[in-house]
Amino acid sequence: MAKNQENNQPELGGLDLQGQFGKTEQFVTENKKSLLIILGAVVVMGGLFIGWNLYHKSQDKEAQDQMFRAEQYFETDSLNKALNGDGNYPGFLKIIDEYSGTKSANLAYYYAGICYLKKGEFEKAIESLESYTSKDEITSATALGAIGDAYSELKKFDKAADYYKKAADKKLQNFSPMYLMKLGMIYEELKQGDKAVEAYKTIKTEYSDSQQARTIDEYIARAEAKL
Repeated sequence: MAKNQENNQPELGGLDLQGQFGKTEQFVTENKKSLLIILGAVVVMGGLFIGWNLYHKSQDKEAQDQMFRAEQYFETDSLNKALNGDGNYPGFLKIIDEYSGTKSANLAYYYAGICYLKKGEFEKAIESLESYTSKDEITSATALGAIGDAYSELKKFDKAADYYKKAADKKLQNFSPMYLMKLGMIYEELKQGDKAVEAYKTIKTEYSDSQQARTIDEYIARAEAKL
């Protein structure tokens, strides 16, 4: 009986634990070199990630420090200096080039796009603004609306309508009525009166306190007359 108990002791739940441990030890022994290489690679990759993250943060801080003068030029409509710098401080274009991948470079795309829009360089405005990404609803909406403005100036009304709609769909009380108004006017240009009426009526029903709502009945009547 004791012998049977001794023989059965390593087996739990139908598993031969002693046998499994032996196989594991054998596997480690046979593959020791490969396992050490893998472990070393994991350590190196972890170190590289930490190093890259620290470098990225330092780059972003440096970019922020460098970009403040360009932002000042932007606020005063000194567009060329905002884009290209003043000889002492870089403009948005250099920030984008030298600090690629940082938050500051991403924001510089937004600023550069608005600068190009104001300068009438609409293709460049679109390119810059489409490179900008943000979770901030306000700048995201204004970037989309600005792309719509650029396409509108280029007489590409279908694309303008797409971007105005995206901007309006952000549902921002202070911005959506403006983009809906632009959207309705673009639809009128495209001879799509039904869609124009829908855009205008959305202003009336969902943004009744907006400035655009004060005269929206005139726009609705005009669009309906064209149906």
